[in-house]
Amino acid sequence: MGFIDKAREKRKEVFTRPELKNSSIDTNEYSPSHDVKTDMSKQNTKFSEILKTDFDTILDLITKEDGQTTIKFLAGAIHQTKERVEIMLKLLERQEMVQIIYPINIFSEEKVKINKQSVTEKIIELPSERKLLDTYSIEVDKVKGKVNVWDSPKEDVPIYELLYPKVLPGTMAFIKSVIEDVSKGISVEQEDTKDSKKELRLREDILKNAKKEIKKIIPELNEDRVNTISGIILHEMYGLGNLELLMGDNWLEEVAVNGADQPVSVFHKRFGWTKTTIYLNNESEIFNLASQIGRKVGRQINSLNPLMDANLISGDRVAATLSPISTGGNTLTIRRFSRNPWTIVHLIDPSIKTMSPEIAAFLWLCIQYELNIMIAGGTASGKTSVLNSVCSLIPATQRILSIEDTRELALPDALKWNWVPLSSRKENPEGQGGVTMLDLMVESLRMRPDRIIVGEVRRREQAETLFETMHTGHSVYTTMHADTVEQVERRLVEPPIQIPKTEIQALQLIVVQYRDRRKGARRTLEIAEVLSQENEGKGLGLNFLYRWKPRTDTFEKVNDSIRVMEDLNLHTGMTAEVIEKDLKEKEKILLWMSKHKVNDIDAVGKIMKIYYKTPKVIVEAAEKDIDPFQIAKD
Repeated sequence: MGFIDKAREKRKEVFTRPELKNSSIDTNEYSPSHDVKTDMSKQNTKFSEILKTDFDTILDLITKEDGQTTIKFLAGAIHQTKERVEIMLKLLERQEMVQIIYPINIFSEEKVKINKQSVTEKIIELPSERKLLDTYSIEVDKVKGKVNVWDSPKEDVPIYELLYPKVLPGTMAFIKSVIEDVSKGISVEQEDTKDSKKELRLREDILKNAKKEIKKIIPELNEDRVNTISGIILHEMYGLGNLELLMGDNWLEEVAVNGADQPVSVFHKRFGWTKTTIYLNNESEIFNLASQIGRKVGRQINSLNPLMDANLISGDRVAATLSPISTGGNTLTIRRFSRNPWTIVHLIDPSIKTMSPEIAAFLWLCIQYELNIMIAGGTASGKTSVLNSVCSLIPATQRILSIEDTRELALPDALKWNWVPLSSRKENPEGQGGVTMLDLMVESLRMRPDRIIVGEVRRREQAETLFETMHTGHSVYTTMHADTVEQVERRLVEPPIQIPKTEIQALQLIVVQYRDRRKGARRTLEIAEVLSQENEGKGLGLNFLYRWKPRTDTFEKVNDSIRVMEDLNLHTGMTAEVIEKDLKEKEKILLWMSKHKVNDIDAVGKIMKIYYKTPKVIVEAAEKDIDPFQIAKD
């Protein structure tokens, strides 16, 4: 028994590929602000969208006629002209589904014979004992799906059940034929896949041509079915097939294919790692997906280059490996760029509780008055989410430059008018064309920025440029891999980065994020300010302001601020009393926004824009509990 056969046998132990049964679909949009307090036992967890066309009816009729019949009989049975049925049969013949037998003499009729297809029906085998944790709908390019997240005592992790339209064999043959015809009419250049506007036009052209072909062959098909089939064609032709629905789930951070004999794994923002009900057919399918991704960004993956790291134009980051380097089979790991990024209002939501409203108000104050902030933490601790959230609080009157290896930062529309996002680029196979983060940091200083956002500091040269930027008067925000404030200090002071302590003192605030793997929660572990004078020992002068207490899952204020208060007093003239009043107002505004679910990034941006222009309007609205959406509208 070969590797693929063993894999297929093994997958039967848990799941097989999904088949959809007759049921209904809830098409309500789902986002990270979704309230999951509903009674899951009353939720409809089923889904029905079976894509059946006249192609499937024709195959069914031929099967019922013992595998062979005449074109005249088929035309009468489906109430279509003989000419049109012959066109449809030729399409099925092209996909090797049927064989048309033309007579030798004119008195005999054309016959059609079905080719025996070895199709094995595969059904989801969910554990009989299970509890529904959540259910919601997703839609990508008019292709609708349903997600059910189950908990079962027989499984170590939750089960992510993805239900999507079931395409019957005849319709699938039709789809493959349309893909062939559309491919002939569209020329895809590599430059088109590297430019966001050109890629958007390319996708629109594929959809337009697909709809045209569908209507030409099946003109009576309703618009919803045309849209669904054209969306599937786009996903098969230019996307990731069924994985496209996973890429459209805003609750997912990671999509991981660990070989053909394992189910696709996903990292869910609420439930952590979950096991999906999706399998890829074989190792070749995984390789083809990786190759397709590589071609879009000008990279190669093959037996000589079995590792690939690529950044898609959407911002998603892809890492792929080939067997035998990955001994369990070919792999594909996709870090999703957040389509609906979390905001500061999400982070203080009681159901998420990444930080307290008091901490959020303090960070807002530091952002408003241009203090330098470093956000540290381990992998998947929420560093980028916090960076993204606090940067949305920047006044809209300032010029922003962001520098990243992988595009992850998203700012509200109110800030985009003077925001220049920059991304590094790796060298091509010939070793040319590379642009490093250091190159971008040096270049950014020539572009008159008010604020500079650096995705992550990893090397000494980057750190040197970063701290020099702080000393020249620019406000800088960045992230670093470190689990505590002390680790941040050691990484900066000791080799290989080894920045002089006098340089590091330009940094005013260190925020550390923590991921509680047991509970699957993210918390702001501690916040400390860097004092302008050193301790008596070798280390930096640090004043811890806030800490998270894991036993009670609460945040406590450890000390009053020294450095931040001094800097604000020096540069703005604000007294301690004025600063305290300002913090209380900011906390009140954040709680008001949270109460009214003002958590969309652009909605937050609008409130901030009004606040910086007319602060009294927002303060009074929060005190009187006026509808914030009405304020933003006016």
